Amino acid sequence: MSNPLPPPPPSTHHHQHQPLNIITPATTSATTMTSAANREYRKGNWTIQETLTLITAKRLDDERRAKPSTSSPSKPGELRWKWIENYCWDHGCFRSQNQCNDKWDNLLRDYKKVRQYQSSHSQSQSSHPFLSYWSMERHQRKLHNLPTNMSPEVFEALNDVLQRKLNTQQQPHLHQPSFSQSSEQLPLKTDQNPPEIDAPVTVSEESDSSETESSENLDSKTKRKKVRKIGSSIMRSASVLAQTLKSCEENKEKRHQQVMELEQRRLQIEETRNEVNRKGITDLVAAMTNLSGAIQSLIANHYDQT
Repeated sequence: MSNPLPPPPPSTHHHQHQPLNIITPATTSATTMTSAANREYRKGNWTIQETLTLITAKRLDDERRAKPSTSSPSKPGELRWKWIENYCWDHGCFRSQNQCNDKWDNLLRDYKKVRQYQSSHSQSQSSHPFLSYWSMERHQRKLHNLPTNMSPEVFEALNDVLQRKLNTQQQPHLHQPSFSQSSEQLPLKTDQNPPEIDAPVTVSEESDSSETESSENLDSKTKRKKVRKIGSSIMRSASVLAQTLKSCEENKEKRHQQVMELEQRRLQIEETRNEVNRKGITDLVAAMTNLSGAIQSLIANHYDQT
């Protein structure tokens, strides 16, 4: 077993790493684990200090899990992130294990984007001048589909963690020339500008990401099941709503047709009634005319007889 890696040199930036003591599960079980149920977790955006505390906790957890120990064996993924939560909680970062897990995944994704951009553009033969990520304004980072709030301190801390993890994985094979050469290509840099990362860091990042995904497989499956269940409920509700709307439209159309038919029948009845009234008046006038002629004829005959 090789000697543990020395702590990284102090950074020259304003945000300094606070001195952190390694907390083992034995010390956390009597203090933080007992009060975990009463914790009120902080929400909202992560500060730089909180992010650096999480990265330090992840580095210490990787070192703790890499050391063979009978008193503190490796824990499942859920307990692992609980250990990281306890460490963060004891150092002023009041976040839950799920928040730490999600934040770590986001940090790896943003780190990968920045590293790939810096590496690909610095090695390109384009005639256009290369614009470093650290020289960009916020809107310029958005145009390149890059994270807008990656700080140099966080980038350096992530790079340090991934390099340490890669070196730890390569230690049993240092006698092989290929791995020895790869380890020599990864010097620890503490410049004010974040270091340019070579290809071997990709191995560390991908292995760390795969380890995170495998350790949180159960939580991911549970989340996917919940999402699928919610999606199915939404689809069923949408189908029922669509059928209800279609039925309402059909009933509305039927009522409209019935109203039009009733209106047409009313007009026909009204027209028939008017026709009957006109015919009755015409007959009455004709009868009055005939009666008047008969009376005049009667009067004329009476005068003729006298």
